[in-house]
Amino acid sequence: MIPLRNAMEIFKILPRTNCRDCRVPTCLAFAAATFNGEKRLDDCPHLDRAVLNQFDIQTSKSRTLALEEQRLVADLKRKVALIDLSTAAERLDASFAGKSLKVKMLGKDFHVDSSGNLTSDCHVHGWVAVPLLDYIISCAGKSLSGNWIPMREIRGGAAWAPLFGQRAEKPLKRLADTHTDLFELMIHVFSAKPAPRVFDSDIAVILYPLPRIPMLVCYWKPDGSMDSSLNVFFDDSAQDNLTIDSLYRISAGLVVMFEKIAITHGT
Repeated sequence: MIPLRNAMEIFKILPRTNCRDCRVPTCLAFAAATFNGEKRLDDCPHLDRAVLNQFDIQTSKSRTLALEEQRLVADLKRKVALIDLSTAAERLDASFAGKSLKVKMLGKDFHVDSSGNLTSDCHVHGWVAVPLLDYIISCAGKSLSGNWIPMREIRGGAAWAPLFGQRAEKPLKRLADTHTDLFELMIHVFSAKPAPRVFDSDIAVILYPLPRIPMLVCYWKPDGSMDSSLNVFFDDSAQDNLTIDSLYRISAGLVVMFEKIAITHGT
């Protein structure tokens, strides 16, 4: 990816028309807001979507967040090192062989050794590492109930619900509106399962970001004067099997991944 290290480098790739469609007075002001972390590059509606995935905005804020994430992962790895992974496997609905724990995430195998190190054929992003390690530590092994609830009804979730709506449900709805193969992609690439007629939705799929953390995505198509809508639900056992911040992190991470796939492959 091409790094953009300051506001002027961001400004150079903008259309520079000062159209205000991003709700910022000028393109230069938008570039500054993006560098400061107040706007996202894709908030500019006139940037070619295929181009967006080429750039990485290296703000001081993002570097700070990256360092915080590194410290968090290191702390979680220390806690995982204190756990007997062989006996934890049943609690996590995972398997243990040799010297590592194997956990399924979205149908892919991730291996965790006794020091908390993660390996996989897939790239191990921060949004994967933190929830997976946290899952090993915090999962109570509670069985799924089949009772689906929104983020706001999860214990401690009311405070997270507005951010969850902005960073997970709304962008996922935009993807569903514009990329008709999105749910097919979830089923064939990420081992999602169709869940017909859940909450009278037009389309519904169940994803498994972690074995005991299913995620139900329901989409209602536009109907006459009514706009489309999309909501994400969790089995109510999730509140005992993963911390609320990791539930948010893994959901927002999934959406970012779907966005990148849509831009790269034009799904």
